[in-house]
Amino acid sequence: MTITAAPPEADGRDQRIPLSYNQEFLRAFDKGATDGAFGHRHTLVGGWRVTGEIDLDALQRALDDVVVRHEVLRTAVVGDEQGGHQVVHPAGPVALEVRELGAEGEQPREVRAEEFLNELDARPFDVRELPHLRAALGRFDATDAVLVLATHHTSTDAWSLQVVARDLAAAYAARTGAAPAREEQPAQYREFAHWQQETAGSEKLDAARGYWRQTLDGAQITGITSDRPRDESLASAYGVHRFVFDAQLSADVLEFAKATRSTPFMVMAAAYSLLLRERTGATDIVFPTFSSGRYEERFADSVGPFFNFVPIRVDTTGCATVGDVLDRARTACVGAYQHEIPFARIAEDSPALLAPFADGFLAVVAFEVLQTAFPAEGGVPGGPQLAEIRRRTLSQEVSSAIPDGGLWAMDVLPGGELAGSLKFDHHRFDEATAVALVDRFRELLRTLSDAPATPLA
Repeated sequence: MTITAAPPEADGRDQRIPLSYNQEFLRAFDKGATDGAFGHRHTLVGGWRVTGEIDLDALQRALDDVVVRHEVLRTAVVGDEQGGHQVVHPAGPVALEVRELGAEGEQPREVRAEEFLNELDARPFDVRELPHLRAALGRFDATDAVLVLATHHTSTDAWSLQVVARDLAAAYAARTGAAPAREEQPAQYREFAHWQQETAGSEKLDAARGYWRQTLDGAQITGITSDRPRDESLASAYGVHRFVFDAQLSADVLEFAKATRSTPFMVMAAAYSLLLRERTGATDIVFPTFSSGRYEERFADSVGPFFNFVPIRVDTTGCATVGDVLDRARTACVGAYQHEIPFARIAEDSPALLAPFADGFLAVVAFEVLQTAFPAEGGVPGGPQLAEIRRRTLSQEVSSAIPDGGLWAMDVLPGGELAGSLKFDHHRFDEATAVALVDRFRELLRTLSDAPATPLA
């Protein structure tokens, strides 16, 4: 087991903090120090272009302030004979690397910035290292830089990384005297774990469990047959294929979503269901997605692994056109949103759902559209300004990893383009397979948005 307490002494507060349902879910994918959910590549990394002069001492202090503000960044998940629990440790300094990237280079700065981000995305991060936050600043010149924040994914999610960036900017402003220090404190992740325990037997949750038992009756997640079966003797070796769809397709998809009273995710979920149907021959499709998992507004400004695994069942049986599949996908998504509960409770009632995870010939590829309540843009009044690097086009041979299977993530960029990435294990998939899947998804998305009356093959 790799989920043991890190060396620093605990801070003396209540040390037997229960795990959240999501932390328990992650424990099921613990494969040691170099693989799985607690492995050294299960990380979450984001990058921002920074315009303006940077006070390095203030940046270091601001990073340390963020660790004080969000105790989950210094929390260890511990396993013992009594089960799993959380232990909060004292705040420690954040590792800050500063590198001179040089004003001139063979590639434009935008490309070099993404290369810098990718390099750090591929860097291991031992889960026993506290705090679960690192930073690197690559400087092109005195007023143009790239800030990269890296966390271990057991302590954060995509939403949390936005919170960390926003709070870092606020702490930096306070450290430089550009703004007063904030006095209000966010809810801590331990409070979320306690809240889940306290509401475990609520009538609302029981009613939602009934919905899922009925909706998922007889269902299994739809796995994709991999190019090679799982080899338990090999640690996973994840890479990522990145892409940006052309402006016309992106605009057509967004317009089609509005015209059909759908969200972009619903349209893309329909296209992904079509892809799985075509790839596997199954008509009853179930794929996992992720939600923010923040069931109460008071956790919107908190940091932690709140993300929730949500199954979407799109039964295409009897559908005559690709547009019919969108109707089914829309209904499935609305039902899932309205009845969302921690996935652990769903799995308790529908254990057969997870069967593909045990099949060495199948890979479960989750599909999501990235979401956040606020963009981590702007910056410090009169000081450095931040712009998140979201339009990424450089694929990676070595990348951060996921516990198992694959991860397909889409993003609707501020300019309206659809960008995405497909993370896959090289031991199980050829890169050509990942590229072909994306290419076919693009074609299906185009058909769906341009000609929804197209008959199903």
